[in-house]
Amino acid sequence: MARVRRVLARAFFYAGAHRVVASLWPVDDRASAALMQAFYRGLLERHETPALALAAAQHEIGNDPRWRAPFYWAGFVLQGDWR
Repeated sequence: MARVRRVLARAFFYAGAHRVVASLWPVDDRASAALMQAFYRGLLERHETPALALAAAQHEIGNDPRWRAPFYWAGFVLQGDWR
C-alpha cells in the first residue's frame, strides 16, 4: 500500500503538482471531509501556507469530540513542499 501512495503522489508531481496532501492510512470519509474543509479554509480564507493550513486543520479536527482520536487526522501529510 505504501508503494501505491508513493506512485500516486509521483504521478501528481509528474503532472505538474507542486505538493500533494495524502493520507498514510485509510481514514473515515466524514473525518477526511471535515479536515479538507478546514484545510481549504486556511488556504483560501486565511491565506496560510499549505503546511500551516494542514497543521491548523489537524488541530481543529483533533479538538472536535467526533474526531479526537489521532487515527482520524494524524495520517494526513503534505508531500513536495520542501521550502
